[in-house]
Amino acid sequence: MTVSLRPLRIAAHTELVSLILMLANLATVHLKPLSSLLGPTHGCAYLFVVLATWRLGSVAHATTVTKATAVVPGIGGLLALRMLRHATARSTGDKDSVRALGGTGHANGVRS
Repeated sequence: MTVSLRPLRIAAHTELVSLILMLANLATVHLKPLSSLLGPTHGCAYLFVVLATWRLGSVAHATTVTKATAVVPGIGGLLALRMLRHATARSTGDKDSVRALGGTGHANGVRS
């Protein structure tokens, strides 16, 4: 079964970008309309990342560590996405994906 990680990837990037923009706004001019837009955007993206990671847990072989990583604001979504991609590549035995992620190219991690 193929799992699409695209919605999680979009939400993780949205979460990080909105957090960076919120902090930049806070450190510089602190425009209230911008804060009013970015705050809910970041919050919704954060919740989507956490819920999507937990929901993909059974399908994409997410460990408890992956699920806990998604809870970290800002970068947690991208780290969880990386862990999910790595786990999915290893479980399906996709040699090219595992090599691209720094693995051995074998599903069990052992060279023959």
